[in-house]
Formats: sequence, structure tokens, C-alpha cells
Amino acid sequence: MTLLLKIPEIFEQGIVIAITGYVIVFAALVVLFYVFTAVSKILLARTKRHLAKTGRLHHIKEDEIEISGEVSAAIAMALYLHTLLHDEESGKLTIKKISKNYTPWSSKIYGMRNFNR
Repeated sequence: MTLLLKIPEIFEQGIVIAITGYVIVFAALVVLFYVFTAVSKILLARTKRHLAKTGRLHHIKEDEIEISGEVSAAIAMALYLHTLLHDEESGKLTIKKISKNYTPWSSKIYGMRNFNR
């Protein structure tokens, strides 16, 4: 049994697969760019419309409506550090009933005053 490797055919298939992969990744990045740009514009338009409804649009400058990248990065870093510094909790509450032996120290009857008339 002889195993013959055809290097040029394997090399050609590899090039086709690599080029296809690069095209798919580049197309996905372009689509994501346009999606994020559209979402940004939609959110800005909603904010302007909300401010116009409440009557505060003429009090605010155009550059104050948009949040800059530096402010967004600072907010994201603050949220990251806030979650980093706190303990992770599971969010589950467990209540276990622990049976204790009777002791007169925990009995409430001894804490009451008896007024005999």
C-alpha cells in the first residue's frame, strides 16, 4: 500500500480555505461596524426625542448629549473595579433549622415578671 501525497492539491485547498476564512472575518467586522454605528445613532435620536418631549432640549448643548469615549471607558473601569473588589456570592439563601437542646437560659418564661396581688 503506497501513500502518495499530492502537495500542490493540498496547498491549493489550504489557500482557498484561508482566503475564505479571512473574507468571512472581514465581512463580519464590517457588518459589526455598521451595526454599532447605527445603534449609536438610534440611541442619540431617542435621547434627543426624549429631551424634546420633556422640554429640556433647548437647555442642553449638542456636545453634552453624546457621551465621549473617555467617559464611557471611565464608567466601564469603575464598574469592573466595583465587581472585582467585592466577594462573589452565589445568590442562594439557605435556611437550616438547627435543633437546640432546651436550656432555661433561652426560655422566655423566666424573663417575665410575676406580679402577685
